[in-house]
Amino acid sequence: MEFQHDPSNDDFRREVRQFLAEHLPQDMAWRGQQGFLPDRHDMLEWTRILHDTRGWSVPAWPKEWGGTGWTVEQRYIFEEECYLAGAPLQNQAGVHLVGPVICKYGNDEQKRRFLPRIARGEVFWIQGFSEPGAGSDLASLRTTAIRDGDHYVVNGQKIWTSFGIYGDWNFVLVRTDPAAKPQKGISFLLLDAKSPGVTIRPLTSLEGAHHLAEVFYDNVRVPVENLVGEENAGWTYAKALLFDERAFLGAEAPALKRYLAKIRKYASRERAGGRPLIEDPVFARRFAEYELEVLAIDMTVQRVLHSHAEGASAMSIGSILKVRGSEMHQRLTELLVEVIGDYGP
Repeated sequence: MEFQHDPSNDDFRREVRQFLAEHLPQDMAWRGQQGFLPDRHDMLEWTRILHDTRGWSVPAWPKEWGGTGWTVEQRYIFEEECYLAGAPLQNQAGVHLVGPVICKYGNDEQKRRFLPRIARGEVFWIQGFSEPGAGSDLASLRTTAIRDGDHYVVNGQKIWTSFGIYGDWNFVLVRTDPAAKPQKGISFLLLDAKSPGVTIRPLTSLEGAHHLAEVFYDNVRVPVENLVGEENAGWTYAKALLFDERAFLGAEAPALKRYLAKIRKYASRERAGGRPLIEDPVFARRFAEYELEVLAIDMTVQRVLHSHAEGASAMSIGSILKVRGSEMHQRLTELLVEVIGDYGP
């Protein structure tokens, strides 16, 4: 696939940068540039700013539900410029994951009920996929939903739920037909995280953060009207969601570019052998190799997005990007610690 440069994208990039200069709060930008994880307030407030000022909060959605009608290139430019400027992430589980699923597979009532609130930054969504025994092998999930009249009764546990403690609503994969083949008996439910029987417990990481959580469901009653699409067809919807997560979010190309910029800045200050570290031949070669790898990831992300926009399947490439992007993230942070030396710890 070949990419032809469109000069209008340069104008669009300048427009986005001007918008960010005028509307991105400085305190938010500072926290983002320093690498702090955004909290609930910043994520939802940034969505509200995007929605209220330019209608840019959900650019990938259909126009009738708040989308911008941008091209794939414009959406990518927008995401990249926001990240490089230090803008906080939006509530990704809402904007990038469950929102598109509801747009494509939800009924009209679900669209009217849930989509406007996501676009306005009024509600925080969390994802309910991984379980203690079903992470990479998601089809092995054991959380159940048993039909009881006009409700499903949900029991089970999810884990590694990003920003779980902030959750208002939870989209959950549940097993509704235990006798079916693993992928055939799964359904996709929209669950009020404040419902009786839901317990959200933070998981504290080594550095003391708790952006991950585990979620327990103890006889949680979920109205049948909160079923997305057809019963036992949730695996189809989950695959579409996971593609977006891995391809557009997983590779973190803008984050990798920001790390490259930081490494270049600090390597220009630090000295080795009487000259800036960036001029050391061994370091310069290593840095150039990393730049090329990030460029390759960046171009592959664009390739996947183009394929997806044209209706082609690129699921396998999206999975590869998730792995390669994560590996590159580790290598760049390790190099950054090496560059700043004693200041690293």
